[in-house]
Amino acid sequence: MSTLKYSRQREAIKTFLMNRTDHPTADTVYTSLRQTYPNISLGTVYRNLSLLEQIGEISKISTGSGADHYDANMTQHQHFICTSCHRVYDIQIKNIDSIMDAAADSAPGVIESYRANFYGKCKECQENELS
Repeated sequence: MSTLKYSRQREAIKTFLMNRTDHPTADTVYTSLRQTYPNISLGTVYRNLSLLEQIGEISKISTGSGADHYDANMTQHQHFICTSCHRVYDIQIKNIDSIMDAAADSAPGVIESYRANFYGKCKECQENELS
């Protein structure tokens, strides 16, 4: 792949994501960056998020029926996705190796990577249902 031309806006998007743990949507990125870059378009945000994902600097998390979320934490970790509010939370599973071993035993080839998402209702949505 050829060298990627530097873009202030792309760098701002990446920095914005790196400083967050809440897995924002493209709309959240756009709304926040408009304060610094008033001429940035939503299309520019989407194109740069897609490019950053393609080159492996961020990951896109699909929540099902909600908007996609983005994560700049590229270390191996898992996600909990609320099926009600579509928030995405980082989780760390201590013994994920046992799941990987089971998957490797039944895979028709060599597993090179994985992405694990767990779905349910977050505590806040559970509490809102009770009230």
